[in-house]
Amino acid sequence: MVLKLSRLTMNRVEESLRSIDMDRIVAEIVEFISSSIVEARADGVVLGLSGGVDSSVAFVLCVEALGSDRVHPVIMPTSFTPAQDIADALDLASVFKAKGIRIDIDGIVDEYMKAIGCRVAKPIVEGNLRARVRMTILYYLANAFNLLVVGTSDRSEYMIGYFTKYGDGAADIQPIVHLYKTQVRLIGRRLGLPERIVSKPSAPMLFPGHTARSELPADYDVIDQVLHGLFDLGLTLDDLERETGIDRIVSSKILSMVESSRHKRMPPKCIRRYI
Repeated sequence: MVLKLSRLTMNRVEESLRSIDMDRIVAEIVEFISSSIVEARADGVVLGLSGGVDSSVAFVLCVEALGSDRVHPVIMPTSFTPAQDIADALDLASVFKAKGIRIDIDGIVDEYMKAIGCRVAKPIVEGNLRARVRMTILYYLANAFNLLVVGTSDRSEYMIGYFTKYGDGAADIQPIVHLYKTQVRLIGRRLGLPERIVSKPSAPMLFPGHTARSELPADYDVIDQVLHGLFDLGLTLDDLERETGIDRIVSSKILSMVESSRHKRMPPKCIRRYI
C-alpha cells in the first residue's frame, strides 16, 4: 500500500520543502547549462524526452539556456509506452520548435535478447536493458554531433536510487538533480508546462505496467518530506513522525533505500587511489 498525505494543510517540513525561490533556481540552472556547453566546447545538448515532468522541465530549461536549435530531444518509446506520453513529448518538442526525433527501441532490445540467448523471469532485468539502450542511443548522437547528454533525474530519484545505473543515471550534466520531485513540479508550473505533464504520476515504464507507485513505499510527496526532513533539516525519525505524521516504518524504508543504493552514486571501487 502506498502512503499518501492530505493536501488540506502543510506541516513545517512540507512548507520548507516548497519554499524555494523559483526565479533564482531557473536562472542558476540556465546559467549552469550554458556555461557547461562553453566549457565542453560542445555544439548543444541531447536528452531523452519521455513526456514526464522531469524530462519536460529539463528540456524547457535547456531551450531557455541554448535556444531550440541547439537542443535535441529524443523520444524512445516501446510498444507499451502510453500513447499520451508519446504525444506529450512530441507536442512539447513542437511547441518549442525543437527538432525532436523518435526512435522506437523494441527491435534493438529484441536483438540484444537474441544475442544474449536467455531471458530471466524478473521484468526489471530486461527493463534496465531498455534504459541502457536509450543511454547508448543518446551517447551515439552526442558523439556524432558534438553534444552533451543531459540527465533528467531529480534529487528524490537520485537519493533513493530509483534509476538505472549506467542507464537513465548516465549523463554529462544533471541540471535538476538538486531538486526534489515536489520542487521540479513547482518549477514546471513556473515554466508554464501543461498541468497534465506537471501532475503526471511517475511511471518509468521499463516493462508493461511499470509505475513508481507499485515499487516505492510512498508517493513522492511523502518521500520528499522524509528526505528533506532527514537530510536537509537534520530531523531524527522520531522528530519527523511528530512533525509530519509519516509513520516511522515508512520513513525507515525510505532511509534504507538511500543507504542500499549508495553504490549507484559513487564511482567504481578501486583497490587504491590512482589519481
